[in-house]
Amino acid sequence: MKKIFAVILSISLIMGLAACAGKVEVPSKKDVQKEVEKEYDMDFDLDSKDIAEDGSEAEWVFISEDGTLEVTVSWSADDPDEFDFDDKKLDVTGPEPTETGPLPTDVVQYDGPMVGVSMPTKDLQRWNQDGDYIETELENLGYAVDLQYAANDTYTQVSQIENMVNSGCDVIIVAAIESSSVSEALDLAEQAGVTVIAYDRLIYESDAVDYYVTFDNYTLGLMQGEYIAAALDLESGAGPFNIEITTGDASDNNAMLFYQGAMDVLNPYIENGQLAVLSGQTAFEDVATTSWKTESAQSRAENIISAYYSNGEQIDAWLCSNDSTALGVENALEAYYQGSYPVITGQDCDIANIKNMLDGKQAMSMFKDTRNLAYQAVVMADEILSGQVVEVNDTVTYDNGELVVPTYLVEPVVVDINNYYEILIDSGYYTEYDLGL
Repeated sequence: MKKIFAVILSISLIMGLAACAGKVEVPSKKDVQKEVEKEYDMDFDLDSKDIAEDGSEAEWVFISEDGTLEVTVSWSADDPDEFDFDDKKLDVTGPEPTETGPLPTDVVQYDGPMVGVSMPTKDLQRWNQDGDYIETELENLGYAVDLQYAANDTYTQVSQIENMVNSGCDVIIVAAIESSSVSEALDLAEQAGVTVIAYDRLIYESDAVDYYVTFDNYTLGLMQGEYIAAALDLESGAGPFNIEITTGDASDNNAMLFYQGAMDVLNPYIENGQLAVLSGQTAFEDVATTSWKTESAQSRAENIISAYYSNGEQIDAWLCSNDSTALGVENALEAYYQGSYPVITGQDCDIANIKNMLDGKQAMSMFKDTRNLAYQAVVMADEILSGQVVEVNDTVTYDNGELVVPTYLVEPVVVDINNYYEILIDSGYYTEYDLGL
């Protein structure tokens, strides 16, 4: 069944601008896929693409995620605003069984090197940015990419990784939902000779992890603690001040590192009385936030405010390990707290939090430029696939219980009201429009 669509969309604008410069750009795979999914109201994966060397013609083949439909999209520079969509239904009975049993019906086989990218969720802005950047950069290098988001469900992530192995991925980049939840899937990857890169979250209890790329997360927590100490002038003996603590998911190795770094700075001031935690909640398991959810952080903050700060007590600082938890705390403060806003930390520089920073509701956010992290993951994958030596800068720190994983550490940066424009806007990470300026 063939359909012709004149597509007026964002890529038309891009191509129009390029045409003004004398060149029509080939639409990106991502933009074409969006149009296919919009038209058929289904999720699709790229099966293949063929682009003429001179960029005059292009063809993409997409397979629906349920394996029932194949859509071929043709494009020509002669008529850049029009796509030719040709679809056909597929046999959903699956491939013929082999000696080792039937192949999964949702596995798509690719030719050439392919990289699987397993991200935990689309619910947090940073994972969407990371996944999109990695996919784009790998495709620019000529690799096929299977990008999947697991909706924060460990069983889904395990299944997706297994499908990546079965579909022929040569390298898989995994941002694990839980630190030891994907070990069984990685055993399958190891047996198939697939190289595994743990992305931003160390995967524990598996000898199938070949490399790890992350930020220096202990140092990040240290910098959060130092920011609070400086803001309250604790080194000079000021105080006492009230502080509360909110960190991330207890199963996330990074959450522990953030907590340890910050508490190594703050604990001496708690012990000498300059800092008081009225809730008494300081142990990691007591301040952890399931799945880093804003709603969970907000609920706990509301309980703390109601129980310990309802009679005019001032909250001077609130250590939050990231922006999603900080946003929950800030929501609770806005609804139930009558005092002035405390010094609130965060990380990721999410748009909502930077807007709160501009409104005086959040003091700082650690900027982990995920472009740098994603870039390093892409470099690692390319080095592996091209047979080069993989660059790492830490071979002693990250022991996952089975082996010390060779690691590349990327440095984070403190962002506050004084430097946000330079770090976030001048660098092109955000625009003024993004931040409502």
